[in-house]
Amino acid sequence: MREKILVIDDDEKITSMLRRGLAFEGYTVVTAANGTEGLKQILEQEPHLLIVDVMMPQVDGWEVVRRVREGGSDMPILMLTAKDEVGDRVKGLDLGADDYLVKPFALEELFARVRVLLRRRAERPEQATNRLSYEDIVLDLDTREVFRGGKLVELTTKEFELLSLFLQNPKRVLSRDIIMEKIWGYDYSGESNVLEVYIALLRQKTEEYGDKRIIQTVRGAGYVLRGEY
Repeated sequence: MREKILVIDDDEKITSMLRRGLAFEGYTVVTAANGTEGLKQILEQEPHLLIVDVMMPQVDGWEVVRRVREGGSDMPILMLTAKDEVGDRVKGLDLGADDYLVKPFALEELFARVRVLLRRRAERPEQATNRLSYEDIVLDLDTREVFRGGKLVELTTKEFELLSLFLQNPKRVLSRDIIMEKIWGYDYSGESNVLEVYIALLRQKTEEYGDKRIIQTVRGAGYVLRGEY
């Protein structure tokens, strides 16, 4: 299987160059012109490695890295920047980036760094536990148990999958179409209100002991995992 790389950069010349070069090296390449689009592509494309520019409009590269790591992903991240300053490199690495490359750079060096990062990813040992968490909710992917405030929450298979999706994307608005695709698949043809029913059930179970609501409705956009403002 060809490894997939997502390039997030608002410089069209850079993205075009990397798309051609990485494709020639045998990778599947997806691009995004800004951080907002890039975060959406991460969810939809599920890349094996992320190359992200620091300075971008809307959501910058640092914020992209922060959100990716906050969501629990260990996907390798290579940051690009025109600034050759120690403080910027340290900030990116502290947020969770795996490597840093200053523009202008030689394609051969970028290819070498990509190979190293992907090799490290392939060699990582399996974690003893595989958990997702947000505030006082903990979801164990191995035992398929969910706890809120230390109390066990009994969920059905679909409720568990739905909560897992939210926990993998905290504070990110997920559209109805994306949720339906991820949980029920492209060809799902059930009742049109099935998602609303499961959202209501999930809220009921996670709020059973008077806990605050964390699955919010964003009118006209979808749903998001976050505390109430």
